[in-house]
Amino acid sequence: MSRCHIGELSRDLHVVVPGALEQRTGGYIYDARIVRGLRALGWWVEVHNLAGTFPDADAAARTSMTSTLAGIPAGARVVIDGLAMGGLPEPVRAERARLRILALVHHPLADETGLDEPRRARFAALERDALAACTGVLVTSEFTARRLEAFGVDPGRVRAVQPGTDRARPAIGPGADAPPALLCVASLAPRKGQDVLVRALSRLQDLSWTCVCAGSLDRVPGYATMVRGLTRETGLEGRIRFPGECEPDRLDDLYHHASLFVLPSHYEGYGMALADALARGLPVVSTTGGAIPHTVPGDASVLVPPGDDAALAEALGRLLADGTGARRRGELAHAARRHAQGLPDWTQAAQAFADALLELTPDGDV
Repeated sequence: MSRCHIGELSRDLHVVVPGALEQRTGGYIYDARIVRGLRALGWWVEVHNLAGTFPDADAAARTSMTSTLAGIPAGARVVIDGLAMGGLPEPVRAERARLRILALVHHPLADETGLDEPRRARFAALERDALAACTGVLVTSEFTARRLEAFGVDPGRVRAVQPGTDRARPAIGPGADAPPALLCVASLAPRKGQDVLVRALSRLQDLSWTCVCAGSLDRVPGYATMVRGLTRETGLEGRIRFPGECEPDRLDDLYHHASLFVLPSHYEGYGMALADALARGLPVVSTTGGAIPHTVPGDASVLVPPGDDAALAEALGRLLADGTGARRRGELAHAARRHAQGLPDWTQAAQAFADALLELTPDGDV
């Protein structure tokens, strides 16, 4: 992709992310698909991969962010992923007059599950400072856009760009003679609530079902070890599988042969896996945490309070019950397929992102 010539409308962008862009979490997948989509639209996009540890930025992270921003040409349009930016306001402030810096916030760092109060307050203060130094902010949902008002961000400086969703073949389930198959797709991490799911399923051992929890076991290894230990302690080791992070083809196969999708998150800034489930016509069981009620329509889902394993067990039990459960799953699946028709694809998402970039950092506004 060649860069724009002087006098042309600028379509240049620098994207700054912590670590490799190819990581398979919702946030990184969003970033990567937007980069790919912008390039397809004719933008010149350079991705900068930061070294160090985030969001608790270490010395290597601070040095990497500082040197990366300093090396970007004056007047350039820059998008910094919030996972990197939120803990490092100083380098952003240092370059705010020279660069057109936008934050990309998937969800505020302070909203992560499992933070003690001092750490939560520190993240909130750092992110507030970093956001104040940015020209504008991009978010993945209207819910998060409203959430940023608590951080002192002027709503006029915020644009919500919903993730795209790939069109997918309708799920067919595990087969007529197989028990209902539950699927959860998320890295094993406290915010995703897999421990709540295991506790809920331990209440349903008299029903017929299997469950796959697909997602990285390495991002929060202590939590992943705890969840797998809980699975053994509750006698569910033979019924719940943890295959780890799956390649796209394997993940598509898991969706295709699932009966219903369950995501027991305490909080989501959007919930891309939920949209992926809807795209396949899967009924959804999730929570009311964060943006989830805005991502999943009520007629395609059953939502329960976050962290409530008894409520989650009750919701799942009704959908797994003989006879009535299958009928109810069919009703939810029909609504999911109908809703999926209105989900934007990634080309539409990239175009919306491009429009937001130009609105927040118009050419000549340097």
